[in-house]
Amino acid sequence: MTGLQLNPDFAIADEQSLRALFEPTHALAIVKCQNSLGEHAQEFIRRSPFFCIGTQSSEGKADVSPRGDPPGFVKVLDERTLAIPDRPGNNRLDTLSNIIANPNVGLLFLIPGFDDTLRVNGRASLTNDPQLLTSMSVADRLPKLAIIVNVSEVFMHCAKAFRRSRLWSPDHFQDRKEMPSLIKIILDETTGAPKDGDEMRKMDEDLEQAYRKTLY
Repeated sequence: MTGLQLNPDFAIADEQSLRALFEPTHALAIVKCQNSLGEHAQEFIRRSPFFCIGTQSSEGKADVSPRGDPPGFVKVLDERTLAIPDRPGNNRLDTLSNIIANPNVGLLFLIPGFDDTLRVNGRASLTNDPQLLTSMSVADRLPKLAIIVNVSEVFMHCAKAFRRSRLWSPDHFQDRKEMPSLIKIILDETTGAPKDGDEMRKMDEDLEQAYRKTLY
């Protein structure tokens, strides 16, 4: 397979060329942007069981990480401050390392069944304050640390992406079995997956066991 060779004559390389392609921004899309968490933004966050956090390293390498827990797991400390528990993961620590190097973050909050989303931008820091971590415990297990986000920008995002994708429509759900398991995908693309089907199934079962033991 050969990659598409783009004609450089059609490259959009500056903001003036970009904006020339579009109608002016609707006034409401500008004024909706707030610098603190209003009543509705706070309620949206309390209802949300899932969000994605975007970070960047000091070299500008971008990363987006999903975060999920029961609704309300992101604590609204006040109208300008959020606290997010860091649950057990793969210990790559991409998000956390990036925050230390570059505190600017972007959050996208989702609520199952809602087509609109909430976007929050700000500057993050890390803490292992015992009092805060105790308030975030699940099954008597405390997170090792929490991400604190000082909010600088908040706004609701329209439903077009979710309407186009029909993300929440059951008749558009895809069968997970149509693709290999997570472990097999990783092995296929790295060291190679075992040929023996029983061995592969055992690895998949071990992953499920690990999920059950290490969610918190």
